[in-house]
Amino acid sequence: MRIARFASGGEVGYGIVEDQGDGASGGQGGVVAELHGHPFGAGQGSLRFTGERYPVADVRLLAPVLPSKVIAVDRNYLGHPDASGEGPAEPVLFLKPSTSVVGPQDPIAYPVKLTERVEHGGELAVIIGRLCRDVPAHRAAEVIFGYACANDVTARDLQERDGQWTRAKGFDTFCPLGPWIETAADPADLELITLVNGAVRQRARTSELRLGVPALIAYVSQVMTLLPGDVLLTGTPAGAGPLTSGDEVSVTIEGIGTLTNRVVTRD
Repeated sequence: MRIARFASGGEVGYGIVEDQGDGASGGQGGVVAELHGHPFGAGQGSLRFTGERYPVADVRLLAPVLPSKVIAVDRNYLGHPDASGEGPAEPVLFLKPSTSVVGPQDPIAYPVKLTERVEHGGELAVIIGRLCRDVPAHRAAEVIFGYACANDVTARDLQERDGQWTRAKGFDTFCPLGPWIETAADPADLELITLVNGAVRQRARTSELRLGVPALIAYVSQVMTLLPGDVLLTGTPAGAGPLTSGDEVSVTIEGIGTLTNRVVTRD
């Protein structure tokens, strides 16, 4: 089931995306069946429809959630080693502010007066469905609402200069998310491809994650309480690279869909 947050006629709501095929086109050929309220806290069997249906091409797809926090993990792919040639002994966590989140087709604003190197980072995003803490790995599926595509945009020169990553990761628009939440995906072995202007920059499978989704949820939830709608970014594979104004970035994850954004200059 693909659950989208969308705007139509000045109103914002949630809906089920139907007849969208494999999602490779961003769902523009599909239909959104509007839901009453929001889907968090309701079991899939209790979702209620308003009866309104909209062609996806006639609505604006928004970021599928407005999280209280975005938790991300560094160097979590086997092909993304540290300087020693090995992965980190423990996952390195960092946060991106909720204000960095934007939706499909929203611009990525390049702050040219503050940074000289902005890079993409295609990732699988996990959407948390219920309040939880200290979740054992074998029960992680119970707290997952679904999955989305994400782009961990980073001002790489600021990351290196600051020695900590708040500024480099935290600019407005530096966390594109979408195009919807796929509730039925199996994150164990999905292909992830990042394109920039149609050229492949990143290609990997989620089976290459050092710590898979259940282990990551267990690790993170030992540290902080997770709330419904919170987002866990699972790491970006090798190939993250520079962006310039005018670039179009697309992150496609098998069985989920495609998230596309264009880079613009921010003075």
